[in-house]
This record gives sequence, C-alpha cells and structure tokens, in this order.
Amino acid sequence: MKKVLITGAEGFIGSHLTDLLLKKYKVDALVKYNFTSDSFNLKYIKNKSNLNIIQGDITDYQFLQRISKKVDIIIHLAALIGIPYSYNAVSSYVSSNITGTMNILECIRHNKNSHLILLSSSEIYGSAIYTPMDENHPKNPSSPYAATKLSADVLASSYIKSFKLPITVIRPFNTYGPRQSLRAVIPTIITQAIGGNRIEIGKIDTIRDFNYIDDIIKGIEKAILNNSCIGETFNLCSNKAFEIKEIISIVEQISGKRLKIISSKNRIRPVDSEVDLLLGDNRKARLLINYKALTDIYKGLSKTYKWFEKHKSEFTNYNKYQI
Repeated sequence: MKKVLITGAEGFIGSHLTDLLLKKYKVDALVKYNFTSDSFNLKYIKNKSNLNIIQGDITDYQFLQRISKKVDIIIHLAALIGIPYSYNAVSSYVSSNITGTMNILECIRHNKNSHLILLSSSEIYGSAIYTPMDENHPKNPSSPYAATKLSADVLASSYIKSFKLPITVIRPFNTYGPRQSLRAVIPTIITQAIGGNRIEIGKIDTIRDFNYIDDIIKGIEKAILNNSCIGETFNLCSNKAFEIKEIISIVEQISGKRLKIISSKNRIRPVDSEVDLLLGDNRKARLLINYKALTDIYKGLSKTYKWFEKHKSEFTNYNKYQI
C-alpha cells in the first residue's frame, strides 16, 4: 500500500481528503504543532487504521525532509488561508505559504518522491476579465493571501521546468461543505441562519464558482500518480457561479426561515482588493482526469446545513466576525 503525506491535514479540505484516501493509502497527516495536541477536523474521521498523525510545521525544512523520506506522494495543502487576516499579518503568510512551499519543493527534489500535488487557489486570478476563467487567465492577486498563493504556484511551476520534478498544481475554486471554518462565507451564512434569522454579511453581489467538498477531493484523488497530470496545472471548478444573495436565498429555503440581511462594513474587503467575479473553466480537468462537478448547489448547501445543524453546539460564536 502506497503512503501519502498530507500537509494541512487538519483543515477543511485536508480532513475530507484524508478521510477519502484512507480507503486506498496509508496516510501521514501533518497537523500544525499546538500545545494541546489537537488534531482539529481529523477528530471527525471514524476509521483511523491507516492514519498516522504527525505534529510539526512546514516552515521547518529539516523536519519536513525527515517525515517525507519514506512517502510516495505528497499533497501540500498547508497554508494560512483567511483573506482578511492576511491584511494584518503579511509576513506570516509569506513564511507559511511561500517558504513552506519552497521547503516542500526541496523535499521532493532531494527525496525523489513519486508525486507532489500542490493546491493553489482561484484567488490568484483576481476578478474575472473574461469568463469562464481558464488556466491562462491573467493573474491579478488582490490580497496578500492571493499574492502568496500565486508565488507558491509559480515557484512550483519553476521547479517543474528547472528540475523535471513530478509536480501537479491544482487551482480549486471556492469550496464549501461540512467542517469548514466560519471565516468562509457559506458557513457564516448557514450558522447565522441556524442560530437566528439575521445574516450579518459583507457584499452580497459578488459572484463565486462554488464547489461542494466531495467533488473537489475526488478531483484531487484522480490526479494522484496520474501520468497525464505530471507537470500540469489545472482548475477544479463547476463552471457555474452564484451571487452571495442567491446563496442566502437558497439557505432561506432550506432553513424555512425568513432571513434578514444586515450589511456589515467590517466584513467588506478594501475596495481595490475585492474580487467581484470568479467563474472557472474546468475543461482541462475534464480532459486530464475526467473531472465532474456532480453536486448541485441546492443539494450541497442542504448537506452542509444539516451538518452544521447537527454540530451547532461547536459553533456558538457564529455572530462574531471571524478573520
């Protein structure tokens, strides 16, 4: 059985991906070191027979080199992700998202692992100049977070060209589902709907290509050790987009409540930093891995709503602005 190292395994996408890959692989799940030894979202995984949880930090190269020596595949998800916090802590984002990625790239360069999959972000494109946005769309990162993700993306591409390494770069568009942090817009809307009838939110006319978590992780799984993906960069997206106010309307239907939208200035990005439209093109993913975005928005939001409703005791701070 081949072994996979997943960085950022405790996060939203990482924990779901870990859960999926445990059916076929041994998984070393790297969790950022914390004094409580908390494995965060990995606590929801029931079958842990092939799971090895490791605590550490991707900014520590020697540590990374040790733990990556005997793995076949590395899937690099670890990153600081909150866009609002990136305005306040730029150096932390540079350290985690750029230096951390460089360390991973150096590990695969020297340890000769079979495959590295690096998750980039649709935020690197900035607001759409044309739609649907393919992989050649101009890059215009509008936040420190997006700038560091683009840096990591380009750095990985340079290692492909310079060292002929088996690397795949995947750019997922907005992903949502159970376990997601309240820093993201859909959990923010859903938890407020569960807790009351007021939705305190920023802009409601921005448009996003939303993707249910199961579709994204199955796309990542299809790329593993797939020769057609080596050296390639591609989007994972649905080719569909919704305004935030449309998402609120669907959540209103699911909840059976009349929801009141309250505009909150502290939830709005700086004007020139806002991304008004993201609508991806997944044709390349369909060609390379036969990718299919199977979950329609109503079904995905319903599943997400039910999960947060079941776990509502864990999300008592839903009215607080999470950065």
